[in-house]
Amino acid sequence: MDFAFTDEQELLRDTSREVLSRTYDVETRLKTIDSELGWSRDVWKQLAEIGILGLGFEEDAGGQLEIMVVATEIGRRLAPEPVMSAALGPGALIAALGSDEQKKLLDEVAAGGRLLAFAHTEPGVRTGTAVQTTAAQQGDAWTLTGRKNPVIAGDSADTLVVTAALPDGGTGVFLVEGSAVTRTPFRTFDGQRGAQVDLDGVAAQPLGAGGDATQAIADTLVRLQSALCAEALGAMEEALRLTTDYLKQRKQFGVTLSKFQTLTQRAADMYVSLELARSMTYYAAMSIADGNLDPAIAARAKLQIGRSGRHIAQEAIQLHGGIGVTAEYPVGHYAARLTAIEHTLGSAQDQLHVLIDGLGDYEVITV
Repeated sequence: MDFAFTDEQELLRDTSREVLSRTYDVETRLKTIDSELGWSRDVWKQLAEIGILGLGFEEDAGGQLEIMVVATEIGRRLAPEPVMSAALGPGALIAALGSDEQKKLLDEVAAGGRLLAFAHTEPGVRTGTAVQTTAAQQGDAWTLTGRKNPVIAGDSADTLVVTAALPDGGTGVFLVEGSAVTRTPFRTFDGQRGAQVDLDGVAAQPLGAGGDATQAIADTLVRLQSALCAEALGAMEEALRLTTDYLKQRKQFGVTLSKFQTLTQRAADMYVSLELARSMTYYAAMSIADGNLDPAIAARAKLQIGRSGRHIAQEAIQLHGGIGVTAEYPVGHYAARLTAIEHTLGSAQDQLHVLIDGLGDYEVITV
């Protein structure tokens, strides 16, 4: 099997890396996430010009492998722009189910002019497609009632893509204007922005023909999990690079830390965790690219990412010592983002339960 990137994918990777590396060092990133918006509209515009904000909306606009390439670079620089949350994730759902008129919104999204948010997660619900927010119909009009939290990028979204339980069963997807809901913005501990979204009989427009969209929601969650794995991979790569560079430069008892065998062995173990994460990230993205959006594959990848991310984050801080947890040094920020990614759309423990619940789907071989 060929794991090499195509020339186009390498160009996309290099361009994304150049834009984000030029924009974000530790100091610039801290200033950006402390701003009112929490990310840069100038960078958002540059990402739109490159074509990143429209990946996956059409067959000729790239797919999950291209999204993986970009998400890895986002993780490498800890870029705060909500590319998946405010564009590619909910945009893919509109592209899959939306009417021709609704799909016109994607032109604005790809151009950077409209922000989306996928309002699916609810308090107490970590995984799956079932929700407690309800949809009610009166004639041709629909209204939604419930609470969504956390909604990443929900604080600034122009249009919300909301999941809700249908009167006749199943889960539907609706478009809601951001100005029509009650939003309680907040900042997450890793520097991201989100909101609690309260819907109280809010007018909503069914996505496409309406009806049960459980499978499409499940597919979107698989795509989002794959992108999170890729972002975590980039963060792990950079955390390991920073750690090995530090071991080569920091001296103790007159010699660099890299001369201490125990420390180099721990760094080698970090590399093993990184490569395990890389293999599962590629596996998840390539499966989606082949048309296999299997929640079990996504759970396997997310489980390994959670384990590898925790190991690398903890070891990076330990091998740096006290400097590893200072705000002025990047390692602690990578650890925070890796921790947040593990708990987004289900922690490693939640993914393990998903896999356990699916054991009955496999045949038992007896001799």
